[in-house]
Amino acid sequence: MHRLPLPLITRLTAAIALALPLLALAQPAAKPEKFTFLTNWYAEAEHGGFYQALATGLYKQAGLDVEIKMGGPQVNGMQLLAAGRTDCFMGYDTQTLKAREQGVPAVTVASAFQKDANVLIAHPDVKRIEDMKGKTLLIAAASHSTFWPWMKGTWGFTDQQTRPYTFNIQPFVADKNIVQQGYFSSEPYAIEKKTGVKPNVFLIADLGWPVYATTIVCLEKTLKERPQAVAAFVKASMQGWKSYLQGDPKPANALIRKDNPEMTDDLLAYGITKMNEAGIVTGGDAQKLGIGIITDARMKQVYDLMVKHQLLDPKKVDLKSSYTTRFIQDAKVMP
Repeated sequence: MHRLPLPLITRLTAAIALALPLLALAQPAAKPEKFTFLTNWYAEAEHGGFYQALATGLYKQAGLDVEIKMGGPQVNGMQLLAAGRTDCFMGYDTQTLKAREQGVPAVTVASAFQKDANVLIAHPDVKRIEDMKGKTLLIAAASHSTFWPWMKGTWGFTDQQTRPYTFNIQPFVADKNIVQQGYFSSEPYAIEKKTGVKPNVFLIADLGWPVYATTIVCLEKTLKERPQAVAAFVKASMQGWKSYLQGDPKPANALIRKDNPEMTDDLLAYGITKMNEAGIVTGGDAQKLGIGIITDARMKQVYDLMVKHQLLDPKKVDLKSSYTTRFIQDAKVMP
């Protein structure tokens, strides 16, 4: 057998070793897979983790070309999801359960918020939730099919003491007998800035309301046909939340302000502070199981609560079909 001289073999081996990286560089990079995500409101700090994942390239590193579509008061996210206008959207577990009752095969796959960020805002004389019984409560129409029935059953509030909340703080500012609904990082900030008085704020999640919020909701069809894309989106999003709340939020904030020019730096900073203080993203089960986690026990608690308060027909909705933990349980993005 003819053998090459040893030095020649060594030179050939070295040449091949040098050529391999160049060949790899010459291969075209895999094209990122397009993926759309619809938010539930105008861009704000409460969407920061998703914008951070986009701004810092986390989605791109995961092989995705993500487009974040901004929601708003006239945007019906579940309707657009059902129509195939977005791959996934930002919702609530209660919303997904109601959608399934109406025949929409929506599925919750993760929850950026371990706590619902809805609050009741009161004047300084209201120290406890019980002090609200003699007050006028401004409650949004949508809340009459979510937390309001639970509050009536738990604290004995009545529909007679409510008036519609129209997303305007002026009635609250003008009348010390009013308690209003709000979002923990929006209305309290606006009220304090306008009046110079810090209102008392009651986070309903801390009162026992167990609902997940800022969830990632997809159709069953998407989960079956694009499981790898969904898994990549979920994990990168939770990495984005960790980076946004515990790192430098400037990249996300720049994109948020681009989508929503009315958003200010001080309001964004306020939102981040409040999310960290209340453990909205990193508290609860997320501390041990990772950001974005949903659990069987918590989902059953929400389901049972909705059935108890006649917000859901158990004959029409199978709890197990409304969510899956398979995309988030392995992500394990620890705070």
